[in-house]
Amino acid sequence: MSESLGADAVTDDETASATGAGAASTDVIRVVVAKPGLDGHDRGAKVVARALRDAGMEVIYTGLHQTPEQIVEAAIQEDADVVGLSVLSGAHMTLFARVVDLLAERDASDIVVFGGGIIPEDDISELEKLGVAKVFTPGATTMEIVGWVREHVHAA
Repeated sequence: MSESLGADAVTDDETASATGAGAASTDVIRVVVAKPGLDGHDRGAKVVARALRDAGMEVIYTGLHQTPEQIVEAAIQEDADVVGLSVLSGAHMTLFARVVDLLAERDASDIVVFGGGIIPEDDISELEKLGVAKVFTPGATTMEIVGWVREHVHAA
């Protein structure tokens, strides 16, 4: 189910900026990074996964074309603290909502869900109402994402 991150997944500059964000916690944050749906573009998800890993988090990347059910199952099996979803296909409203709903059905609403991708500004507040804790759009830095995860995961 998980996929190894290739050596070219992130540049040295991105790694350096990601590792400098926030103070290290005594508890290792466990993150599932997932690509739900039919979107086949995963470079951004791999960059985020690598940055989180380089910042000391335990990261499980599920690979492409995952169903919400597969993502939730992985999050529960891996005892994840957070799930990061990446969608570039425009199906974010359906896919993000389904993951949040399935986590609730499995009594796992304590798992924080954040997302990123090509998401219109108007949809972000709707996603937050549905239970997505944060949405990162193009231009967000890896340092910003790492810092947000560190700040919000154990605070939830």
